[in-house]
Amino acid sequence: MTANIDITGLKHTLTEAKTSFAPAMIYLLAAEVNRHEEFRTSMDEEGCVGVFDVMHPSFAVFHKETETFSCLWTQFDSDYRTFLQNYNHDIQQYGAMPGMAPKPDMPNNVFDISNIPWTSFSGFNLNLPKGASYLLPIFTLGKYFRQDDRLLLPISVQVHHAVCDGFHVCRFLNELQEQADRFERLL
Repeated sequence: MTANIDITGLKHTLTEAKTSFAPAMIYLLAAEVNRHEEFRTSMDEEGCVGVFDVMHPSFAVFHKETETFSCLWTQFDSDYRTFLQNYNHDIQQYGAMPGMAPKPDMPNNVFDISNIPWTSFSGFNLNLPKGASYLLPIFTLGKYFRQDDRLLLPISVQVHHAVCDGFHVCRFLNELQEQADRFERLL
């Protein structure tokens, strides 16, 4: 499912606080994922279904010089300031390193966030080689755009229908919007 999130208030809050958009959005997605069991459900190597207690975000970092990406992960903390420290540490230590996964020891309880900040989109689809057994959500963010007096961020949410359906994705997106609208309370 692809939808637009109104980030007008969020961008205003972040600009006033002189803090970056990327970690705030990653935090908001991770906080919502961790609120709902259906977004923390996965299969182990034996095919047994279980629910992780906590999920950590894994996100793409673009290397402008080589036009390649690396995948970093950051330990989630429900306290935004602690999460931001974790994120900043990981970006500082591993952000410029090449390779697919420069930060070692990626745990199994991570979910993916990718970003396509060069274009807005109204639909997006991934085809995974082992998609039938991949139950965790995948988020793709696009380039935000202005519509009237609002800033809108395209977000694609890919889920496995065995653990999540339209109701769950809509609830997730509605709650994500509410959290974005009230982000200033986290600072």
